[in-house]
Amino acid sequence: MRRRDFLAAAAGVAAVVANPASALAATGQRPGASHLPDLGLGDFPVVARVKARNALQHLRVLSDQIGPRIGGTASEHRARDYLVRELRSLRYQVTAQPFSVPDKYLAEVNKNWQAGASRSGSLGVTVKAPFVEVTDGDLPDLTGKIAFYVNAPNGSGPTVAAVERGAVAVVLGRISTTATKSSAFSPTLDQNVAVPVIGLSQVHTEKLRAQGSGQLTIKTTHHPNLTSYNVIAERPATFPRPDGGVVMVTAHYDSVPGSPGANDDGSGTVLCLELARVLRHLPTYRTLRFALWGSEEQGLLGSRHYVSQLTPEELARIKGVFQNDMVATSHDPATAYWLLSVDGADNATTAAVRASARRLGYDPRVHGPVARGSSDHVPFHEKGLAAANFSWRGEGGPAQLEPIYHTPEDTIRDNISLERLQVSLELVGSAAYRLATER
Repeated sequence: MRRRDFLAAAAGVAAVVANPASALAATGQRPGASHLPDLGLGDFPVVARVKARNALQHLRVLSDQIGPRIGGTASEHRARDYLVRELRSLRYQVTAQPFSVPDKYLAEVNKNWQAGASRSGSLGVTVKAPFVEVTDGDLPDLTGKIAFYVNAPNGSGPTVAAVERGAVAVVLGRISTTATKSSAFSPTLDQNVAVPVIGLSQVHTEKLRAQGSGQLTIKTTHHPNLTSYNVIAERPATFPRPDGGVVMVTAHYDSVPGSPGANDDGSGTVLCLELARVLRHLPTYRTLRFALWGSEEQGLLGSRHYVSQLTPEELARIKGVFQNDMVATSHDPATAYWLLSVDGADNATTAAVRASARRLGYDPRVHGPVARGSSDHVPFHEKGLAAANFSWRGEGGPAQLEPIYHTPEDTIRDNISLERLQVSLELVGSAAYRLATER
């Protein structure tokens, strides 16, 4: 018997002995699968033990309790502390890797909506006043009022005009003309103004317009000199060899302003936590490393920093990077599980997930690989490493995201499917474990 087969057999037997009912259940047809599974022995300890509901408990903390996790700010730091604590409780070797990120300009509306603030407006202030919806070129007297624009023209013109008419703050809202809803934003002005200027998401713009009138309390904050963090958790190979290498399972844990980031990318983050629990004691020839990236939403800053700090020897040890970004949406048309490599070519990670899909009966739901960047697999690909992003998207292509992507509606209630999260856990878990048992 080959050593990898021996490890798989040992792990499979251990899973049956530890929980025979779960192991027996793993042999049944999976939810959403097209046929009965044909599991290898190494699949049993993963498929029999991963539970989307376990991951959901972590997601309630990240998305419901912490909420938006903005790179470098206290909100992201709260998430970092939670992740470090959970991974250390699983007996991983955990480090929080710091790196500098750009300043943030944020706003609160009535203490329960988060928006972006313009760096060209007044910062560090709180304004309370009635709001009035106005249109450019038809401005009433705004003395002591907040001017509320919907889809105002780009540039400073509307904002300056409102200030000249006495506005004490300006709220810019967007309602998209496409299926994808608009997110919160920090307005860009070509001149400074002496009042707060904020950018609302579409859902909050619509609520404000429906409300018609009333008081708003707007607080703007400048967050300077920020430090974001990657959270890295590792357990060494059970049977280490000098050239055994490393298998990485990764996700980003930050979110955009205004969004609690349940699917993007709380889902990938909690997938990593649940797989860390399941894989922590399984025998491997390769080191297992979980990486949770900070500040992905600002341009892959966390993963780029991490890769930039690796020596050529450390890079060469990495045998595969399974990046999980948006792995649980409940959006009805997002029925395709996409294998996304930067160049569209197959590599060790896409091949491993595709093979897992065949064994588990999920192969009709799996598409690709196709070319797609825009996530944390990119810096690894640029170094010539096997890396891919895994994500639920529309059947027509990976650009077909859920309409509430990057919005305040990316919540557990509105955008998380436990069934799709379970499929993601099984596919990546069994694929990563199989790669970790290769010599």
